[in-house]
Amino acid sequence: MNSSRAARAPKPDPCLWTWPIQTTDYDCRSRLTTTEQRVLTRELPRVMETERTVRAMLIKLSGLERLLTPINHALAIVDGKRVYGDRVRLMLLQHCAMQRTTFWAWDATVWRTVIGTTQEAFYAAHVPKPYAGGERQALMAVAYLLRCFGDIPSLGGVKRVALAEKIFGKERIAATLKQVTDISTTWGYCNNCKPLMSLIAELLLINQRPDLASLTGEFIESIRARRHNSNYRSSLYFQLARVLATLGILRAAPEVRNGVDRESIHEMRIAGIAAAWVSTVERWEATSTLTISTRGHMRDMVLKAGRWLQACHPEITCADQWTRELAAEYVGAVERMHVGDYVWRTAAVGMKLGKPATARSKDAFLVAMRCFFANIQEWEWIPRRFDPFRAFATPRSIKALIGPAPRVIADDLWAKLLWAGLNLTLADLPGHGGTTTGNRHPTGSIHRSGGYYPLELLQALSIVWLFAGLRSDEIVRLRVGCVHTEPSIGQQSTQCWMLDVPVHKTGTAFTKPIDTIVGEALTAWERVRPTQPAALDIKTSERVDFLFSYRARSLPREYLNQSLIPLLCRKAGIPRADARGQISSHRARSTIASQLFNAREPMTLFELQAWLGHRSPVTTQHYVAFTPTRLARAYSEAQYFQRNLRMMEVLVDRQAIDDGRRDQPWRYYDLGHGLCSYEFFDQCPHRMACARCDFYVPKESSRADLIQSKTGMIRMLQEIPLTDDERAAVEGDQKAIDRLLKRLEDTPTPNRPASSKNKRR
Repeated sequence: MNSSRAARAPKPDPCLWTWPIQTTDYDCRSRLTTTEQRVLTRELPRVMETERTVRAMLIKLSGLERLLTPINHALAIVDGKRVYGDRVRLMLLQHCAMQRTTFWAWDATVWRTVIGTTQEAFYAAHVPKPYAGGERQALMAVAYLLRCFGDIPSLGGVKRVALAEKIFGKERIAATLKQVTDISTTWGYCNNCKPLMSLIAELLLINQRPDLASLTGEFIESIRARRHNSNYRSSLYFQLARVLATLGILRAAPEVRNGVDRESIHEMRIAGIAAAWVSTVERWEATSTLTISTRGHMRDMVLKAGRWLQACHPEITCADQWTRELAAEYVGAVERMHVGDYVWRTAAVGMKLGKPATARSKDAFLVAMRCFFANIQEWEWIPRRFDPFRAFATPRSIKALIGPAPRVIADDLWAKLLWAGLNLTLADLPGHGGTTTGNRHPTGSIHRSGGYYPLELLQALSIVWLFAGLRSDEIVRLRVGCVHTEPSIGQQSTQCWMLDVPVHKTGTAFTKPIDTIVGEALTAWERVRPTQPAALDIKTSERVDFLFSYRARSLPREYLNQSLIPLLCRKAGIPRADARGQISSHRARSTIASQLFNAREPMTLFELQAWLGHRSPVTTQHYVAFTPTRLARAYSEAQYFQRNLRMMEVLVDRQAIDDGRRDQPWRYYDLGHGLCSYEFFDQCPHRMACARCDFYVPKESSRADLIQSKTGMIRMLQEIPLTDDERAAVEGDQKAIDRLLKRLEDTPTPNRPASSKNKRR
């Protein structure tokens, strides 16, 4: 007992930590001596009945120095205040008597029984019942320091930080944890994340070292694989590994762990397809220089052809067995293909299952086959038996159905989305539970309790999506400092906000003008944005500072469709889908482009091409939809009907009408150079060349003067439709007049008797 009083905990060395107890200094034999057996089996039960305190019980026992000495040394380190030491000694001696061996011989099962996997199990394993939970912590520390038991995770709910402080020293553990919190706090994490601190303490205890430098990526991954990994625990591992990479302890930054079972998905995807066909497709995917997403889509389409082969031509297993005739047969199968045909799963198609495939889908299937066979022929993997571009050419019947069809969001729904994005508040953010309270990060950003992204980030993200007309990939890859102001052209006192768009799928980086509200929102987020580590831009292979980065991770592009847009739809009170399908991030781009094109002072197609970042105006046409209002205005301004009509003066002889004489004309058309009394003048082919007609009266003649001077003559106007040649003749085109006269040379003129006969009929 005196040795325990003399033992003192070593002072913490900030530079080096060594194991404080050397087990080789003790007698570690597993068998109890005769004296130890007698004391533990006879005297210990007797003193427990007669003595009232644990200290009095231990004083009465003698001959147990071999067992108590290492326990005393360990307790001197973990229990400097000597609060739980006597009870820990008694517990260990009791179980030595029960097991009839020394504690050096206990296996992990016995130690878990002694320590307990829960606090209740610990209380039930000891008599008398422990006074408090501190004995369990001290018992763990003693077993750990004596190297008898170190599987801390198997003990269930344990205060790991407190245990690590008992073993390694409070100051040393505090310094280690501070290394992590100093960095993670600047990234946007909370200052005192207890789950993260517990995870770090657990790793230190398993590694048996109190410093972060001893942790390796392989060690962390091995511990991670041993335990059930929830999404939250996975995020803690990612956070810690990111900090260790920043400190230079890990050589490379970790990748976000994907919980999807890729092996199972791969097996289901290739099930039922010939192995040779799968091998060629996977080899092509590994060799192609297309983007990752494009390669993945084309791989799935070529595997669809493999399933078709198994169903229709099971004898064809390799790509070099394809012929021109087989390719033509596959093109015909694609033309008649339905949604759900030759796929490995149908869960994603939903209500479309069994419907005819769209023309764009059919074209994509054939494009994938053209690309696949063209590449493997070019790489000389198979002989050239046919031209893929001709054999798998898209039929004209399919091409005719493909054209610009922008899925514009209706004006009333779009107006509600604009209102929701401009009025986003803390209560609208996703969080755990029903609380709508928030807290302010040291950088100044505001979080909802239980939420992940701060309010300023989501406000800026919403406004960029609603006003900037960017792709989702361009939005999440915007860089810090991407917005700036420049003097407006012609108005030096007015500033125009400009946005630097990064490299995108169709072109290089460019700068575009944006609304003031977009520039102000991005500036507000950048002002409170926590400092983030640089991340890799997969488009340019550069390490850059992404604007929408938080907690050491750039915003995933799926966040817009899966989280932000549903959030705005809920606030706006509109459904997630309309008549044209789901409201997605890319539909906003078409909506903005169409509104700019149909504005009161619209942007031209080429201006829209530059603003959207397209290489060709043909691509821009797929984003622009004419509104009925603009079409009506353009049609009205074209004056098509008025352009093909001319007002002609008509003289009506009232006296001839009153006399009722049928042999005398009563209506004369004023041709300028003469008068025409032909009743069907508006249908006469000679109305611009009337010189040879019997109904024509030149104005220079006395008869024309007599007609015009008659009393009771009424002058009226009549609309006469004109042909293109007649319209040109009216407008003074001499060549058009000559062409008209030449065309009318062989056309007979109407005669007066035939006209009178028709009139009588």
